[in-house]
Amino acid sequence: MRLKLQVHLPHYITNWFPLAVWRMPDDSKTVFLTFDDGPIPEVTPWVLDLLRKNNIKATFFAVGENVFRYSEIFEQIIDDGHAVGNHTYHHLQGLKSNNRTYYKDIVHANKLIGSNLFRPPHGWLKRTQYRYLSGKYKIIMWDVISCDYNQNITKEEVLQNVLDYARNGSIITFHDSLKAADHLYWVLPRAIEALKAEGYVFSKIEFPKVRRLIVSPTLQRIRRIRNNIRQFSLWA
Repeated sequence: MRLKLQVHLPHYITNWFPLAVWRMPDDSKTVFLTFDDGPIPEVTPWVLDLLRKNNIKATFFAVGENVFRYSEIFEQIIDDGHAVGNHTYHHLQGLKSNNRTYYKDIVHANKLIGSNLFRPPHGWLKRTQYRYLSGKYKIIMWDVISCDYNQNITKEEVLQNVLDYARNGSIITFHDSLKAADHLYWVLPRAIEALKAEGYVFSKIEFPKVRRLIVSPTLQRIRRIRNNIRQFSLWA
């Protein structure tokens, strides 16, 4: 099978971001459907209806401004039992944004989304952004990108992208967006049917609250002071 970097990244690339999750640590035949860029009324309710009919839970990486505009659809995602993640407020790409603007946009989004999961738009982050955000969120990347947004390939190719690269623990990325809609309507039901026929089950992405991975010098000093006070109280 020919390697497609736009669909599946090899280890020598993903290893640059070892704290990010590219594939779930699941040895069973489980895959994890994810949807980026919504919610929008033209696509997301259709996706929710299809998932409901197939008894599938998925993960939606929502754009904050879409959550603000279509809060009732976002609430339906929650009510249906799906997981949600932060995809910035304005769909900002990290490489094209200064850090302060990027972090503020993510915080703004999370006031509406309220998740400890984060996926950077287009998957691009500066190393400084990656280190900082890894201490606050579980960064979720992907194992398979369907390329449903690519109008230069056929819907059959989009489906084949998923079926060629899906494996145990795969995080599979689709988009509940207008750009992807034509491909998504055709591909998603067929992908679900084919993966089920191969014996796969579907699950959403969940992690416990992210512990602080990078401890600042100030926090280290505070912890030392607290430990000293605790020891002193034991001696007293």
